[in-house]
Amino acid sequence: MKIYKNLILIILLFFIDLLTKFYFIGKNIKFFSFLYFNYTRNSGIIFGLFKNNNLFFIILTLVIIFIVLYYYRNKNLQLGFDFILAGAFGNLFSRIYYGHVIDFIDFKVWPIFNLADMFVVIGVLYLIIKLWKD
Repeated sequence: MKIYKNLILIILLFFIDLLTKFYFIGKNIKFFSFLYFNYTRNSGIIFGLFKNNNLFFIILTLVIIFIVLYYYRNKNLQLGFDFILAGAFGNLFSRIYYGHVIDFIDFKVWPIFNLADMFVVIGVLYLIIKLWKD
């Protein structure tokens, strides 16, 4: 039964990411003095590095997904893996469908990112904390 909860979480996060990316296409919105939603196309990875290597990043993402699935049976780490998988699938879909990742969260002091990126970071931080405690 627990695996269904994990699957529902992954699917829910994936669709939230997709919906927000779709909603912010072409939009530039000032939300607060420190938070903007600025549509940006990112053909690279974090911070826009290594642009125009979409096929390589699709393959790399698939490899990461398979590695996470291999270790997924560790029940103590599954929540972190759920977030990583949701983020990986979200950006993988964007790369395949749009040919780039849609970024839109802009704090002006940090590179623009999206929810899938946040999910991956949350998942990795969760894994680090869990492994540190254990």
